Amino acid sequence: RKPLPRRREIVNLREMGREVSESCIDSLLTEMVSSYCNHFYANKPELAARRIEAIGYQVGHQLSERYTMERPRFSDHLEAIKFICKDFWSELFKKQIDNLKTNHRGTFVLQDNRFRWLARMSLDPTADDGVPQDPADFAESKAAQAMSMYLYFPCGIIRGALSNLGIPCAVSADISNLPACSFVVRIKA
Repeated sequence: RKPLPRRREIVNLREMGREVSESCIDSLLTEMVSSYCNHFYANKPELAARRIEAIGYQVGHQLSERYTMERPRFSDHLEAIKFICKDFWSELFKKQIDNLKTNHRGTFVLQDNRFRWLARMSLDPTADDGVPQDPADFAESKAAQAMSMYLYFPCGIIRGALSNLGIPCAVSADISNLPACSFVVRIKA
């Protein structure tokens, strides 16, 4: 009969489990984007993007349900957005959003200076023709378009979480300064 693990060993096992979970999520996201973009909707990137975002929406909706189960309802949009930036993001990425900006008219910008799902990705600094690329031109490149496919999932997660909190919105992402990522949330009236 094997003895029970000591308290310190249990903590180490939990930490190790998180590392495995994060790598599994990274692999799952990579495979999901690859499958939808290269196989299921190879000639229809807009359909692939919609499907990836819809999967993220379902995940965000369910996670929001779980994380707010014992909380009172939020009184306004700003309070719900702050929940997403602090508690929700901490549950997903073990850190809070680095910066939150708003125009106080229904638009919020959530800035993650080192977005975990982009931090391990790299891009070839040369343009499609092999010439070194100016960083200002990155947003127009095929590499940026391919990387943006990975952002539909977290945009869907944010939209799903806010939808579950009773806030209909549109969410987009900006990756002009990798690995930083800005998520723009526009509340629908």
